[in-house]
Amino acid sequence: MEPDERQAKIESLALQAKAGDQRAMEDLLGLIEPDVMMRCQRILPNRLDSEEAAQDALMAVVRRIGSFEGRSKFSTWLYMVSSNAAVDTYRKLKRRATDPGEMPEITEDRRTSVIAGTRIDLLDALEQVDAKFGEPVVLRDIQGMDYNDIAELLGVPTGTVKSRIHEGRQRLQRILDAT
Repeated sequence: MEPDERQAKIESLALQAKAGDQRAMEDLLGLIEPDVMMRCQRILPNRLDSEEAAQDALMAVVRRIGSFEGRSKFSTWLYMVSSNAAVDTYRKLKRRATDPGEMPEITEDRRTSVIAGTRIDLLDALEQVDAKFGEPVVLRDIQGMDYNDIAELLGVPTGTVKSRIHEGRQRLQRILDAT
């Protein structure tokens, strides 16, 4: 299936799933699963963590498909669902790691590289930045979304997205420089 044809199929299935078609929902989940996994891997460096986030994102699609209004592309909505699931998974993992009652499982797969460490530092810094500035930065710099798609998703003008990204990057840089 060609990329444009695949995207059209996803958009069509999303509208059918929103209308309550269970078969369309199953087909939709099968088509979007690799994309969701890829998006979660961009945020979470560990494969097992990104798989957990991807499963959470797919469950969120099932639970929240009714909130997809169809005014923007489904793929744009899916970016936000995937990003939120990955950031939420990161926060859960961070809480677990700092909980003295819970010993973290240590496996070879959980080694952190320099790149992963940088990504984790960024996620820590993002928790300290107002979501109004942090969300656009994640969508642009981590998820690779286009400015216009971010504007559509957030319901603000493109110029506002650009200024929020600029401000978000500056705030993140100050936090990262202080650590």
